[in-house]
Amino acid sequence: MLSVLYPWIKAFHIIAVVTWMAGLFYLPRLFVYHAERAEPGSEMAETFAVMERKLLRVIMNPAMIATWALGLVLVFTPGVAALSDGWLHVKLAAVVALTVLHHWLALRRKEFAEGRNTRSGRTYRIVNEVPTLLLLIIVIMVVVKPF
Repeated sequence: MLSVLYPWIKAFHIIAVVTWMAGLFYLPRLFVYHAERAEPGSEMAETFAVMERKLLRVIMNPAMIATWALGLVLVFTPGVAALSDGWLHVKLAAVVALTVLHHWLALRRKEFAEGRNTRSGRTYRIVNEVPTLLLLIIVIMVVVKPF
């Protein structure tokens, strides 16, 4: 049955990944602006806090869950991947790293919402590069399957 649904599952998995990645790129950028341009408790800080909360809860969390659920379905679809494939292990490690980053960003969002951010815009600029590096690893593993 999974083999018949494979193209649909894969399509929705890709949509979920693209959506999640968009959030992982955008949320740290919002944090840069929030840290550099908004005084805690100001109207601008409140606006950023609302944007960050909605991005995380309405877009990123569901997309992450869908990415994981559909990805696991794909892994267990007969003929798609062997659990012994090295590329799959590297890809999964990169997805776990994205998930850790996601949760780290969620904690930072709470700090901003409570007016307790202690990190600079520079920190968030650096963090903003991490999803790109992990995305490169994931795409190369899935497409090239180097090992």
